[in-house]
Amino acid sequence: MLGLGVDRLRADMNRLLALLFHQGVLDEQFVQLQQLQDESSPNFVCEVVNIYFHESEKLLKNLRGLLMEREFSDYKKMGIHLNQFMGSSSSIGAKRVRNVCVAFRAASEQNNRAGCLRALELLEHEYCYLKNKLHELFHIEQNRVLAAGVRYPMQN
Repeated sequence: MLGLGVDRLRADMNRLLALLFHQGVLDEQFVQLQQLQDESSPNFVCEVVNIYFHESEKLLKNLRGLLMEREFSDYKKMGIHLNQFMGSSSSIGAKRVRNVCVAFRAASEQNNRAGCLRALELLEHEYCYLKNKLHELFHIEQNRVLAAGVRYPMQN
């Protein structure tokens, strides 16, 4: 019974990952990140992704703050934030978030405030979807590890 629970959780993880790849949410960089995880750093992916989430929250706040300024004109500063967001998203394999950053940057390079506002809304949506799905994945993984580690005493 115990093995079935672990197998079911592993299958759930694989299904969720397959969905995220099929939807284009993640790309092969996420797989490469997973390959860096081993017994010496069993939480590596989760830790890297949590750093990404922390930094992304700050970048989103900065982007929104810039666009909400009444006399906004600092598209160069916005481009710097977007480049950081694109780079960190690429490094964890967050493909759709990175792609929205590319479109957002194009709007900022054209000094298109309305386009930037639309792109920011889409970026926040894609980021939240990614964050929720990766939290779900890490929760399943945590339960799988716990289930694999549970041992019941033998009965005579």
